Formats: sequence, C-alpha cells, structure tokens
Amino acid sequence: MAMDSIRIRLALKADLTQINDIYNHYVAHTPITFDLEPITTNQRVDWFEQFSADGRHQLFVAEQEGRVIGFAYAHAFRQKRAYDTTVETTVYCAHDETGRRVGTQLYMALFEALAGQDLRMAVAGITLPNDASVALHEAFGFRPTGVLHEIGRKFDKYWDVGWYEKRLSS
Repeated sequence: MAMDSIRIRLALKADLTQINDIYNHYVAHTPITFDLEPITTNQRVDWFEQFSADGRHQLFVAEQEGRVIGFAYAHAFRQKRAYDTTVETTVYCAHDETGRRVGTQLYMALFEALAGQDLRMAVAGITLPNDASVALHEAFGFRPTGVLHEIGRKFDKYWDVGWYEKRLSS
C-alpha cells in the first residue's frame, strides 16, 4: 500500500478498540511493554481521558483504509507539578505494519503538535534490546541518558530499560 494513503489524525474514543488490539499484541507477545495482562476496554477508556486535542498530552493515530495501524502519544512524565514541562512519549505500530515508517509519521505529527506547548523535555523508556525503537527515537533527536538494568520481569526473564531524552525548548 502507498504511504500517502496513511492519514495521521488525533485519536477518537471510537479508535480505542483498535488501539487496544495493537497494544495487547505487544502485551501478549513481547517485552516491549511491561504490562503482563491485556488491557480491557474499560481501562483504555479511562486512559483516554488524559488526552486533549490542544494540550501537552495528545494522542495521534495512523489510519489506513479505516484501520488504525499505529498510535503515538505524549503524557505526563510524573505527577509532581515540577515535572509539568516534561512529557513521556510513546509510539506503537500494528505488528504487521512495522518497517513502513508509520512511527516516523506519527512522531512527526506529535512533535509538531507539541512545538507550541510550554514544554522543556520529552523522555522515552525503551525495553532493550529494541533497535527499531532506539533508531526512531535517535532520528527524532533523543539521546540516551542511562539504562536501568533488569528493571522488569516478563516471560521469566529480566529486561533492561534504556532512557532517552529530547530537549523541546531552549
């Protein structure tokens, strides 16, 4: 399929089932997320409430022929107010759509939307190894800040998480 048929837009509540399907694949089959049980529809609805169309916490989807094939978002890094100018960013692509630059298109839209916000830093935590995610984040200007070794256990194995940061304003 042609890349120009992919539409990047703000997510709607109607997208949550497809977002959940993408995410739950990674829950069940990979260490990329440390969730151990699939996310329910009710949990996803509650999660969706943190996003707005014009604030610093936004959620975008990539859609092709009516199918959501990826999503990216910025959300609060921590709950303490001193962290308000920092967001954590995340991107997921449908497992059968990886390698098509969908994540790149999603991050382009997300960072364009964040450009006008009162934000200083974006951070991302990446379960290692994950060469594709590291490459995507570094292409967007993220730089490694450190690794938390064996911080999560999934599939009877301990996994490292690499932390990355990107300055959003000077």
